[in-house]
Amino acid sequence: MWLFKSSVGRKVVMSVTGLFLILFLTFHALMNAVAIFSVEAYEAVCEFLGANWYALLGTAVLAAGFVIHIIYAFWLTLQNRSARGDDRYAVTARPKNVEWASQNMLVLGIIVACFLVLHLYQFWAKMQLPEIMGDYAASGEEALELAFGCWWTLPVYLIGFLAVWFHITHGFWSAFQSIGVNNDKWIERWKCIGCWWATIVMLLFAVCAIALTLKYAGGYDCIGAC
Repeated sequence: MWLFKSSVGRKVVMSVTGLFLILFLTFHALMNAVAIFSVEAYEAVCEFLGANWYALLGTAVLAAGFVIHIIYAFWLTLQNRSARGDDRYAVTARPKNVEWASQNMLVLGIIVACFLVLHLYQFWAKMQLPEIMGDYAASGEEALELAFGCWWTLPVYLIGFLAVWFHITHGFWSAFQSIGVNNDKWIERWKCIGCWWATIVMLLFAVCAIALTLKYAGGYDCIGAC
């Protein structure tokens, strides 16, 4: 099957899964913003996304998309390095018109993956997973307090948001290029749209993290709680 055997097919799979994850990030940012204005509304969203069949199905699809995206990222990176051979050591300067992010997508992806593991531990492992296992599950506000009551959460999250910003500003337009929108006019438009979109979404994430830290930090022993 060409999606697995050809480099073009692999890029298409990676592009589609990447755009799917971008849609999830948009939803997640809007969901987080609810917590700033109304904890009750945030609790309602969390209850809706509890351990029910549609939430579990969505979680499974999201997890599959993320795993596939990571596998194909490593696959394409190894393929590109194998194709270049020793030539990749010949140039030490960054070529003109080549974005920094495009040369460091794998490293950025690893940072994002590590950040995601922390985020899942602080929220999914304390909310949906215990509910699935039949144990006590933290409420939305309890999870927020446990996470953002820890002083170190904010700088770690801000670093993670920055890595995500670099990763998706390049990945956004690159995905559209891989699926066929590759003329000069539209590529420049996708670059502009991607940059603005990533900036707005990551700023929303950052504002939420700062606001929640100001609200919850310093209230208890965060090392023991986290």
